[in-house]
Amino acid sequence: MARAGITGELLTRTAAELADEIGFDRVTVSAVARRLGVKDPSLYAHIENARELKVRVALLALEELADRAAAALAGRAGKEALVAFANAYRDYARQHPGRYAAARFELDPETAAASAAPRHSEMTRAILRGYDLPEPDQTDAVRFLGGAFHGYVSLELAGGFRHTPRAAEDSWAWTLDTLDFALRNHPRRSE
Repeated sequence: MARAGITGELLTRTAAELADEIGFDRVTVSAVARRLGVKDPSLYAHIENARELKVRVALLALEELADRAAAALAGRAGKEALVAFANAYRDYARQHPGRYAAARFELDPETAAASAAPRHSEMTRAILRGYDLPEPDQTDAVRFLGGAFHGYVSLELAGGFRHTPRAAEDSWAWTLDTLDFALRNHPRRSE
């Protein structure tokens, strides 16, 4: 029987907040139970196991991030859309590092397909329409942008850019300019 006051949504949000504070990899059922002031077994009325808890946080993060990216993209095209989209990811990662890590959590194919994950790909493809890339270049570009955004953000969050005098913000702007240039000037494949 579920303990009064604890809901699946409260459990998920508490785990997400904890992820931002201590890191997604350190979120456990016990840690969430302690935060809620209950014993571990009380949470099993809402989740089957620790993996389900992680999946719930991942789904929340994917949804939040997709909503932010969509709002950032509204009314924008070309480089302006690319920059807004990239900044939405970077800002979310800085504000919610644990949730951002959760958005990278591996989901089973059925759960991934039913999540906000496909929206991320669709939004990236929407940006790429402004660059007039045919397939398979478009698929390669989706992966290229994802790798660049997530790679940069992950290194930045890990403190990888603190050892040089150049501001990470300046390098981020350079990265986005270079991505835009690469997409605009990519050679077209002959059919």
